[in-house]
Amino acid sequence: MSDYMRYAFESLTELPELDRRDFLKQFGAGIVILISLGDLLGAQEPGRRRRGRGPADFNAFLRIAEDGSITGFTGKAELGQGVTTAMQQLMAEELDAPMDAITMVMGDTARCPWDMGTFGSMSVRFLGPSLRQAAAEARAVLVELAAERLGVPAEGLRTAGGAVHVAAAPERKIGYGELARGQAIHRVLEKEAVIQAAERYETVGRDHRHVESRAKVTGEAVFAGDVRRPGMLYARVVRPPAHDSELESVDTSAAEALPGVLVVRDGDFIGVLHETPDGAAAALQRLRATWSPSKMTVDEDSIFDHLMARAPAAQDQDAAGDPAAALGRAAHTAELEYRNGYVAHAPMETHTAVAEVLDGEATVWASTQTPFSARDEVARTLGLSSEDVRVITPFVGGGFGGKGQNPQVVEAARLADLAGVPVHLEWTREEEFFYDTFMPAAVVKVRSGVDADGALVAWDFAVAFAGTRGSEVIYHVPDRRVAAHGRGWRAGPGTHPFGTGAWRAPGANTNAFARESQIDVMAAAAGLDPLEFRRRNLKDARMRAVLDAAAERFGWKPPAEEGVGYGIACTTDAGTWNALMAKVRVNPRTGRLKVERVVCAQDMGLVVNPHGATIQAEGCITMGLGYALSEELRFRGGDVLDANFDTYTIPRFSWVPEIEVVFVDTGIAEPHGGGEPAIVGMGAVIANAIADATGARLTRMPMTPARVKAAIGRPG
Repeated sequence: MSDYMRYAFESLTELPELDRRDFLKQFGAGIVILISLGDLLGAQEPGRRRRGRGPADFNAFLRIAEDGSITGFTGKAELGQGVTTAMQQLMAEELDAPMDAITMVMGDTARCPWDMGTFGSMSVRFLGPSLRQAAAEARAVLVELAAERLGVPAEGLRTAGGAVHVAAAPERKIGYGELARGQAIHRVLEKEAVIQAAERYETVGRDHRHVESRAKVTGEAVFAGDVRRPGMLYARVVRPPAHDSELESVDTSAAEALPGVLVVRDGDFIGVLHETPDGAAAALQRLRATWSPSKMTVDEDSIFDHLMARAPAAQDQDAAGDPAAALGRAAHTAELEYRNGYVAHAPMETHTAVAEVLDGEATVWASTQTPFSARDEVARTLGLSSEDVRVITPFVGGGFGGKGQNPQVVEAARLADLAGVPVHLEWTREEEFFYDTFMPAAVVKVRSGVDADGALVAWDFAVAFAGTRGSEVIYHVPDRRVAAHGRGWRAGPGTHPFGTGAWRAPGANTNAFARESQIDVMAAAAGLDPLEFRRRNLKDARMRAVLDAAAERFGWKPPAEEGVGYGIACTTDAGTWNALMAKVRVNPRTGRLKVERVVCAQDMGLVVNPHGATIQAEGCITMGLGYALSEELRFRGGDVLDANFDTYTIPRFSWVPEIEVVFVDTGIAEPHGGGEPAIVGMGAVIANAIADATGARLTRMPMTPARVKAAIGRPG
């Protein structure tokens, strides 16, 4: 069972029994289609008992209203990735309804079915089939109702344009809204519905602009920070200077003397509130707090030795043959250590929440990737039941894994409860850099060998603190071992000086950097072109197809040009096969470089919205420039030294290369992930291009100008 499904099953054991009448009373007249959660997740694991099972537990549904409008409900959130559009396309396709008739309600815990969260490129590939089934069931119900109204057998009816037509006389039709009028019809999907055949697709597989584009461009889109409530106050929270500092004393009198300021306190949790953001900020400056000094001494350079000294014993993830013996027989071997530092999510929108607690019930408008987890955290904190807490998720201004945790939601709820008024809490950029979780610093050690014919014969890959995602041996190696020290960012106390967590394709970026860099090292040792070496050692047909597609579009390999290098990286992530090729220009005197061109070829199965999928890949490539070239958190112990973008450098518009995206159709009928795969190989493809241009092998990310210059000047 996958980690996703295991987590889902474990979470479902805590779901309360739902009452069908309460669940449906909000809808009134119309047609409501429900899907049984147990049916979608499949058979229960042997020996595992799930509470609250039965036909009243729903995880997906849609409603067709009297006016013909169609609403889909999902616990997923729109983070800018375009899943709203893809979901509408899937529903429109199965319902034979126009796109503009469909609206999605997302991330509202009072209206939407339970969902584990928006991450892992899972929304379309896992939720998509559920929505398609619900829509297909709705179409079947509509045909049944139309058969009764029109007096025509169901097999003589067809659906199109939001109506049911008589096949022999298409002018005889009845709209979906008219069929729904005055009725409250509730259907539970008890068997898999018949979905549309691919050859009939009219909406899926075609380009569609993101449905929220206009609202975002015009400023009409509502984010958590835009929410206003009667009597609302703006809040700031007292923060320590370092992560391991403890509050020793605090004097709040000067802040309390300011007009309109309210100071609330619960132990060491202290907040200042005012009717304006500036007023709250001014009050915070008046507080006088004394903190214990930081005890930690590690920094961004010494952290790697610190981590390895605390690394738990390695656990084999994949093992075959005897890689140690194979290394002894190999014609050429290489042993390298790869490192990456901590990387911030740095979303455009910082962690934000507006909370209101009234009459024993709490409502929170939150910038979150996990609204149901946020709901449960608030309930536990305030001593409420989950049914008495509602989390509403407006548009989210970027998450990348960082908004899977909800500290600002809990803080806002605590402040609202203590103050007795609605509270608006928006982290400053400095707080975002301090309290956000970070992609963990990690170390990967690789030993590998090839024979005299350029075939990989040995592979020994050990990763510490990045996890195993992306560490798969995608090449044919008879004697291999992949081992992991620890479970990615989930490290024990004292390992990291601050919080770590998921960062877009967590762990895969680190592991792909090590693996694909090492593959180029082996190609050079064997005296083979990197493309030829990969083709020689790849047996997976899907990977070969995307590699060949990338090579054809890129024109591998262009003529030699001084100071210019070309790189390749092959990766798999979220069920998607990806190959990147890049052209990089390097200035050996300064170490500065420019990524001039990137070709991305990927097989992601059914591409629901090619326009949206292209944007996702382009975004991955652009964001990947950051972790590869510039993004690294500087710190001294628990003190984070980067507080804003004046010192923490994210990609600039001037960095963006020419990007070409190619989708490879290998006949996969279902959609796979598109939100992360293209970012995974960016570190490796750039490192390989630098090596091609200069002969210097970079083994630490980010590959800053200083590190590039030092590597070029390093002998051998």
